[in-house]
Amino acid sequence: MFRNKTFLTTIGFLLTGIGFLAIFLSFVGVDFAFLYWLRAFGGPISFAVKIAMILVGFIFIFFGQTDLDQEEI
Repeated sequence: MFRNKTFLTTIGFLLTGIGFLAIFLSFVGVDFAFLYWLRAFGGPISFAVKIAMILVGFIFIFFGQTDLDQEEI
């Protein structure tokens, strides 16, 4: 179980970091090469996908750091 938690946390940090960097770089006028295809959908859709990357990253970090077996519901 510990490996899955570490994996989720790592993927979460990567998604969050890349999302924030992609938004910052789009304000400057630069894009990551692997996210350049988002420009074909237009500005608002591209921005929404980057926000979704950040939100999914935060969710992955949350579930990676939370011990659901120990939580009382």
